[in-house]
Amino acid sequence: MVLKAFFPTCCVSVDSGLLVGRWVPEHSSAVVLAVLHFPFIPIQVKQLLAQVRQASQVGVAVLGTWCHCRQEPEESLGRFLEGLGAVFPHEPWLQLCRERGGTFWSCEVTHRQAPAAPSAPGEDQVMLIFYDQRQVLLSQLHPPTVLPDRQAGATPASTGGLAVVFDTVARSEVLFRSDRFDEGPVRLSHWQSEGVEASILVELARRASGPVCLLLASLLSLVSAIGACRVFRLWPLSFLGSKLSTCEQLRHRLEHLTLIFSTRKAENSAQLMRKANTVASVLLDVALGLTLLSWLHGRSRIGHLADALVPVADHVAEELQHLLQWLMGAPAGLKMNRALDQVLGRFFLYHIHLWISYIHLMSPFVEHILWHVGLSACLGLTVALSLLSDIIALLTFHIYCFYVYGARLYCLKIHGLSSLWRLFRGKKWNVLRQRVDSCSYDLDQLFIGTLLFTILLFLLPTTALYYLVFTLLRLLVVAVQGLIHLLVDLINSLPLYSLGLRLCRPYRLAAGVKFRVLQHEAGRPLRLLMQINPLPYSRVMHTYRLPSCGCHPKDSWGALCRKLFFGELIYPWRQRGDKQD
Repeated sequence: MVLKAFFPTCCVSVDSGLLVGRWVPEHSSAVVLAVLHFPFIPIQVKQLLAQVRQASQVGVAVLGTWCHCRQEPEESLGRFLEGLGAVFPHEPWLQLCRERGGTFWSCEVTHRQAPAAPSAPGEDQVMLIFYDQRQVLLSQLHPPTVLPDRQAGATPASTGGLAVVFDTVARSEVLFRSDRFDEGPVRLSHWQSEGVEASILVELARRASGPVCLLLASLLSLVSAIGACRVFRLWPLSFLGSKLSTCEQLRHRLEHLTLIFSTRKAENSAQLMRKANTVASVLLDVALGLTLLSWLHGRSRIGHLADALVPVADHVAEELQHLLQWLMGAPAGLKMNRALDQVLGRFFLYHIHLWISYIHLMSPFVEHILWHVGLSACLGLTVALSLLSDIIALLTFHIYCFYVYGARLYCLKIHGLSSLWRLFRGKKWNVLRQRVDSCSYDLDQLFIGTLLFTILLFLLPTTALYYLVFTLLRLLVVAVQGLIHLLVDLINSLPLYSLGLRLCRPYRLAAGVKFRVLQHEAGRPLRLLMQINPLPYSRVMHTYRLPSCGCHPKDSWGALCRKLFFGELIYPWRQRGDKQD
């Protein structure tokens, strides 16, 4: 039988004593947690182990003896250590010894009970694995393995031995709270034996965070109650709240703040990591927003933007007028239906004239609007970007109107042509059964259907050209808004704390372990060093990515091309559960 003994590297130079840890019989593994030094009283040691078992639900026990021969080996010390097996009975009993000079190690396994099959105790092969106790304690193995056992010494057979080691060290944190400065009756050596890590500032912040979080949570609940009142559910307000990106982002940030200032303790490491990532995301968002705010209000940049906005809007309207005049002629040498071409062109030119009048009417208030938009950056860069997306939607509302008019007219002709094409084939669309059925038509119906099909077919190129041009303009606006939404979603979902943890302390996010051979000699135990493999950055992003507001669904390219071909409207702000037109 091969026995694996996990030994902490922080205990390789400590004085002789007893090995305290957990025995895992399913994997024939012994996880050493600490070394208990002399002098001690056995009853006090047993009381300490009982307290640790009750607090951590880990079967901690005395696994054997540890002998560090700094000088010539003492026979009396060896006999004394062997005699401790009768005081702390454990099966099997480990005898780990580091010989003089620290080069040679020896490990013996003693079975006090007679085995079922006759075998000599010297046949057990020991594999000595060293591990960094601090890194294993602070790390989180991925994917996280939930061990269902919560009773002392109970370990399911299906659980991997590596996960058991990580879980044992993590749950035995209560054992590491004592150091050599304590005046207790028992002296232990572990990774914190030289002094428990603590910070006065962290402790003060932890004690002050309770009342502050309680106060802010009450204020956020009041804001949520105000936002949920019936006044905001009326038609104009509810419609604007569901369509504006700024309202969606504010609701998303309200959820983040509610999670941050919640007084409920995180149940597991995943919830704690999500809360830390949310805090880092909000801090990054506010920092970028304040940077933008300081840049906008410096050197009167808002005034320069206001002075340049109206000429740019006039230039865009002028270019649209030139485009419509080009379409009303012979665009690219194509022969259009002149009557329909003139009607559509004048209709769209009139809308552009109304839009220019609206822009000049709003020009005195542009600087004040931009000043308030810049002031909203103090709530975060994502709020400012969402507000910018809504402003772009308002400034390009005339392009949206052109696109809707052209799409509806084109869709009407496409559906009319498809219905008349079924009429020629003796078919019709059954609305109740949602299928195509056979139908017999008389001569008058076929004659009128032929006239209507001919008219729609010859008018289709003119309508399709206008629809194509305004669809391209609409897609350009949608692409700009899509880039803004992608940037907002990136800031909202970026796991900044996890990425920083992976960069500064890669052992905190463990994807697995690797072993390096330290000594492999005949007659000596195989010595290995366990090192933690950090989680790749791609898996960090995939595992700890925060949920975004999801204010626009992502259609496939096939669905998008189908909508464009049949003239269906494209709404990038639609929610996933909303009904499509």
